[in-house]
Amino acid sequence: MPKIDRDGVGIHYEVHGEGPPLLLTHGYSSTSAMWHGQVEALARDHKLILWDMRGHGQSDYPDDPAAYSEALTVGDIAAILDVVGTERAIIGGLSLGGYMSLAFARAHPKRVRALLIIDTGPGFKKDDAREAWNARALATADKFDREGLDVLKAATRERATASHRDARGLALAARGMLTQRDAKVIELLPEIKVPSLIVVGADDTPFLAASDYMAAKIPGAQKAVIPAAGHAVNIDQPQAFVDAVLPFLKNLPE
Repeated sequence: MPKIDRDGVGIHYEVHGEGPPLLLTHGYSSTSAMWHGQVEALARDHKLILWDMRGHGQSDYPDDPAAYSEALTVGDIAAILDVVGTERAIIGGLSLGGYMSLAFARAHPKRVRALLIIDTGPGFKKDDAREAWNARALATADKFDREGLDVLKAATRERATASHRDARGLALAARGMLTQRDAKVIELLPEIKVPSLIVVGADDTPFLAASDYMAAKIPGAQKAVIPAAGHAVNIDQPQAFVDAVLPFLKNLPE
């Protein structure tokens, strides 16, 4: 499988199908394999680009904590679009992948044709809420340091089946990429000018209010709530997920 070199860090990506480009980013401690159940449906009419974030899956696990950040992740997405020859793409992701998609839209608005934001929170305006989130992220990192990849055995389905080589990469990713530094992403929402679809599982309680908030703040955003689905909506209800996403993709303006 192809990799790109980002200052010595190898980033795994894969391309399926032909057509308008659609790049999807997985959630924290999952991998690009979480989308494999949707490849057939999404790659039928699109060039579907999947990838593993640094510290995850088949990408590299650098030892330097400074190699993990929101800015570097956004840069990884841009570099993948460059290497597959794509100036603009539909950009989407689940959870941390959705947050990074919003961060990418903030950094590179002209490269985003549309947004697909799945089971995601847009960050926090209030410092105390952000600090509480960061405390949980740091606790997750400490747990990976202590218990290794065994942590994933008790995790949700898309994470329990994920294949990682090294728990240290996940710990460093939690500290550098899952933690948040500011409110720039959530403050961006009213300025988003591209078609946006917010998807959330009806049982994904921690992200229901965030999904409502994004749908209200992003001009013209659509929202789809998938019944009987939790945080990995595309794995819990694969057909309902595809049924929600395909009409949105089909009706995008050129």
